[in-house]
Parts: sequence; C-alpha cells; structure tokens
Amino acid sequence: MLFGFFKSMFGLWIGMLQLSELFVSSVVHLTYGLYIFSSAVAFNVTQILSQHLRPSLRVDVKVEDETQKPKSVTIRSDGVPPIVLVHGIFGFGQGKLRGVSYFAGAEKKDERVLVPDLGSLTSIYDRARELFYYLKGGQVDYGEEHSRAFGHAQFGKVYEQGNYPEWDEDRPIHFVGHSAGAQVVRVLQQMLADKTFKGYENTSENWVLSITSLSGAFNGTTRTYLDGMQAEDGRSLRHICLLQLCRIGVIMYDWLNLAWLKSYYNFGFDHFDMSWKKSGVSGLADFLLGNSGPFATGDWILPDLTIQGSTRLNTRLSTFPNTFYFSYATKCTKKVLGITVPSNILGIHPLLFLRVLQMSQWRHPPDALPPYKGFKDEDWQDNDGALNTISMTYPRIPIEQPNRFVEKDSDCQPLQPGIWYYKIVEADHILFIVNRERAGVKFDLIYDSIFERCRKHVFRTKQVLPSHVQ
Repeated sequence: MLFGFFKSMFGLWIGMLQLSELFVSSVVHLTYGLYIFSSAVAFNVTQILSQHLRPSLRVDVKVEDETQKPKSVTIRSDGVPPIVLVHGIFGFGQGKLRGVSYFAGAEKKDERVLVPDLGSLTSIYDRARELFYYLKGGQVDYGEEHSRAFGHAQFGKVYEQGNYPEWDEDRPIHFVGHSAGAQVVRVLQQMLADKTFKGYENTSENWVLSITSLSGAFNGTTRTYLDGMQAEDGRSLRHICLLQLCRIGVIMYDWLNLAWLKSYYNFGFDHFDMSWKKSGVSGLADFLLGNSGPFATGDWILPDLTIQGSTRLNTRLSTFPNTFYFSYATKCTKKVLGITVPSNILGIHPLLFLRVLQMSQWRHPPDALPPYKGFKDEDWQDNDGALNTISMTYPRIPIEQPNRFVEKDSDCQPLQPGIWYYKIVEADHILFIVNRERAGVKFDLIYDSIFERCRKHVFRTKQVLPSHVQ
C-alpha cells in the first residue's frame, strides 16, 4: 500500500510538472506572437495617424507603405531567374503583418525576389499547390481527389495575374525555403515532374533551377512530439498539450472570420470555409470536437513535420539530376561530459531555449515502434530549438539522397547538380528571420552567400565563370 501511495504521488508530481511546462510554453509562445502582431498593428496605426495629423507627410508615408505591400509588378523574364523565398510554419509573406518582414529584409538584397504568402499552418501539399498558382497565376486548384479525401473545397484563392507567368523549363526559378518552406519546394518540384497541374501538361522538374534550404524540415522533428503529436503514430494529438491550445485558437480565429484581422495574418484554411456564416454554432462545435475541419482530417502541417509524416512524404520525392541543392543546417547544442545541452544560454531566443533543452533530452517511447528502421535517439539530440540538426542536413529517410558536407564554399567549385551540399551553422531556428539585428554580421554573410551563389555559380548550361571564381 505504501508503494502504491508513493507511486500515485510521483504520478501527481509528474502531472503537475507537465501542466507547469505547458503553462510556461503557452505564455512564451503567445507573448511572442502578440509582440509580432502588435508591432504590425502599431506600424499601421502610426501610418494612418501620420496621414491625418501631418498632411505634409502624406507623400512620404505613402511611399514608405508601398514597400510593404505585395509586389504588384509581375516579374518578366530577361534571362535572370527570380529568387523565391518561401516561409516556414507560422510564417507569412510580403504584404502580411504590414511592416514586418519574415526574412528580415533579406528580400531587398536582390531586385528579382518574390516572397509569397502561403498558408502558415496548411499542409505541405496544400502550400505547394498555392505556390504554383502564386507564380503562374489563376485559381488555386488543390485537386479533386485530394480535396474530396480531406474535406475541403477544390478551388481556393485567385491570382488574377501570376507573379512570374513566364515560368517554364527555359525560364526556371531559384527557391530558398526556411524550415517547412524547404519541404514545400521539394513537393512542388515533384508535382512539376509528375505533371499534376491540370492545364499545364508541359511542366517538368527542370522548372526548378536550384533549391536552397535554411534550417529545412526534410526528415521531421522530435519537437512535434514534445508539443503534442503522438510519437506512436505521428498523426494524432494528446488530449492536453500545446498543439491542442493552438488548434482551439486557430479554429476560433477562422470561425470569427474578422476581415481586418485576416488582412494582417491568415492561417490559410479559407478553403475549409470554417467561418461562422457558413458553419454556424453547430459547425464550431464539430470543429472543436474534432469531427470536421483540417485538424480532424489531418490536412495541416504538423502531421507532415513528424518523423513518420516526413518519411511518408520523402518516399514520393526525388532528387533530380539537373537541379542544384544546398542546405544550411542549424545547431545550438554541444556535448558536455557526453551529455547534449544548449550551447549558449544568452544567445538562444527565449522562445526556443526550453525546447532546445527538451529536444536534446527527448527519447522515443520504448514501448512504441521506432519511426523508421535504424532509429537512434542519440542521432536526434543536436537541434536548434525547432528542428533536429540531422533532419536539416539533407533528405535521408527512408533513403539517403546524394550528399556532400561542405566546410568552405571554395571546396565544392564547380558545383554539380543532383547533389545535396550541406553546411552546419551555429544558430537557433529563428536567427536568420524576423529580426536581423539578432544575427548581426552572420545575417548578411549567409544571405549574401545564398544570393551570390544563385547569381554567379548556378547555371543550367555550361558558362564561363569570372576568373576569381575559377
């Protein structure tokens, strides 16, 4: 009986500890989200007040504000491929959150850069479809079979004019994806190769000239399990977890469907039509109870970011022989007496520090099947607070793609297509986005190297390089 008492007390203590961790994580994430959102609102209010209170500044304010709007001028091909920056989970493109740039202004480093606004929580598949029509133009078609299977409308947003309508094999594109954005681009390239876009029978994998991944989510992350995904299947959610709170918040946000809020930020579930006008109170109850909607059908991004979900995606994705591939894997952990711990207490963002520690100590449940054959906990300990470093290097599960580790860029010249060149960078997951002051000189170094490579070292056809490059 005494043993049973201590066992129950220990279980109670563990439960209280987990609830405390959930409370702290929720407060930290909510505070950071509100900080970003309030910054955008404050910027917009300032512009409006300036226009009304100081008429002499109207012209200047208008010019400033225009730089924050989506590119309205379509990029035309002049022999120089555009560079498309694709955001990750909870991200946003140009035109959202007013004065805030997801890529911290990196898009200003080149005149031919596009920053699409894709669903921040929609599935990798849905985001890849949206990206295609953002570039080519027309109404987003998610596909009849997929839409029926996951319970949403087949057609979505209309792009009256594509941002690069001339896109084809002779006028390819450089893609740079952060976090889940890198996997979105891989799925898009496979769709192009498989000719899955109705009315575009001439697509091919060669429409993509290069893919650069910055902290890319290629092989999933153990953080999904810490946040609430079940490690046993990689699909379902625990009853009490951070992702459940996120799920409820997103459902309420989309159900209320406040236009002014969505003008700032949109989770991307409009094709599910969860608004109160369409679904009513009974529909809200169904969404919250998990009977319908993206969280019920699994057509959202978190299942794609589990190790199991990424493995399912990777089984259908190829590394193509005419495309150049690059990857920057980030890490903010180190070994101390054989134990993996955070490498820098002050240098890691408060939003991520606790998760860096938790991910470095996470172990797969011993009574559950491993997510893939050969899985070892120690391989997944190094991380950047959101993704495991092993996952960001290159696609390796279930089949390792051709790859090469890079220490110095000069060591791999001339570059070869069909190979994943990868580096490991000391940084947390958000060092190179949103706030460029955090990264300092490293911010410019990494983006300058990415843009320079796209402009000077990556060519589909053989070209004579400048003497200093040779």
